[in-house]
Amino acid sequence: MEFVDTSIIEQIEMKMIRPSSFAVRDKFQKYSEEDDTLVSSIREYGLLQPIIIRPLSHGFEIVAGHRRYHACRSLRWRFIACKIREMSDKQAFEIQLTENIQRKTMDPIEEAEAFRKYVIDFGWGGVCDLAKKIGKSEEYVSHRIQLLKLPDEIKKKISDNMINVSKAIEISSIPIDSHPEILEEIIRNKISVKKLREMKRAIKENIDEQNRNLSNGNNSYFFNSLKITKKASLSLRVSLARIDNLIEEVEVTIEPENRTEIINFLMEIRLKIHELINETIRFKNYSKKAIKI
Repeated sequence: MEFVDTSIIEQIEMKMIRPSSFAVRDKFQKYSEEDDTLVSSIREYGLLQPIIIRPLSHGFEIVAGHRRYHACRSLRWRFIACKIREMSDKQAFEIQLTENIQRKTMDPIEEAEAFRKYVIDFGWGGVCDLAKKIGKSEEYVSHRIQLLKLPDEIKKKISDNMINVSKAIEISSIPIDSHPEILEEIIRNKISVKKLREMKRAIKENIDEQNRNLSNGNNSYFFNSLKITKKASLSLRVSLARIDNLIEEVEVTIEPENRTEIINFLMEIRLKIHELINETIRFKNYSKKAIKI
């Protein structure tokens, strides 16, 4: 069925309009330079695009255009141009969400919380339904919702653009007691997703082996030695990732004719770390055999 727009445009008194009770964001960010620019633009050229509102009991509710509304209110306008349309709570939420995503005004955690509201809190549809409404893939929506499982500290790092979504998704499947170490590596050394996955595999292997050895319950001395050796192995893998990042940095920042010496130096360190990793593997195998005796 073809959509028929039955909305009307009128000047509505500002005091009759209130913020949305189904806002996709719990609160708006503090005033920014963009808001100042918007106020200046409206002051000079007027409101070029009316805000969208819907009629409710005792007035109207904003569906789209909260920033324009607040900018006009800061200019002490008494009336504002509005596009008035009848719509349900679900439709109002979808319009707000689509507008915010198109304008990229939400960080990944804000998007995740809005997606959760739609799918879980309000039960308006599944991940597939929401993805179609906002023009995104199902993977995009499900990955955002998955971010909400992370501790608050990591979610804040995502909101502050210190960790991107791809790396955060990898962290979400790592045991929580390993988060501080992994988080430090990501922020301090800017390790790639590939290196992060290698570290994640190493952590998983260590945990699996610890669980197997705990079930055996043999020889506490060798078990503790094995535990310490695994930590040493993980530390060496982290160091290897750091050296690889340094090599990549040299290739990007230093001219080809000047980088040979530093590359050779870093490759020597890399080789020594590999030798140490091999030593830890041999010692781990020794400890495993001793535990089974």
